[in-house]
Amino acid sequence: MSDPVMHLQRTLLADIPLARAMQLTVESFDGESLALAAPLAPNVNDKGCAFGGSLASLMTLAGWGLPRLALDAVGMEAEIYVQDSTIRYLAPVWHDFRVIARVAEGESLAAFVAALRDKGKARLRVDCRVPLPDGGDAATFEARFVALAKH
Repeated sequence: MSDPVMHLQRTLLADIPLARAMQLTVESFDGESLALAAPLAPNVNDKGCAFGGSLASLMTLAGWGLPRLALDAVGMEAEIYVQDSTIRYLAPVWHDFRVIARVAEGESLAAFVAALRDKGKARLRVDCRVPLPDGGDAATFEARFVALAKH
């Protein structure tokens, strides 16, 4: 695990009690996509599958993590907030799960960083998915995050 990925995992676990309770782990970041994972056991619902709130939380944290990693890479500090989001639950999850977050089509991390540098605020659309073993999606998440530079 690279230093930025380990730093993100430490930050999430230290600052967000829910991330600890979910037993979240940061799997990977390749500069374009971020993968987070969680075991089923602490995230189970009354039916024995993954709790929808856990899926939503992991997708939100993965979406938030993309701009956070981009800003960390260039040494910029900002507060990042989810501005709006849409979640679709498509199938139950009966196993440990992961979320893959990517910058939405037509967006770029470089443009996001540049806008924050130039204007003191920036927005970034992010798409997340919870993949199923068969290649389909259990859930999808589309969100817009806003960053406000710290002065």
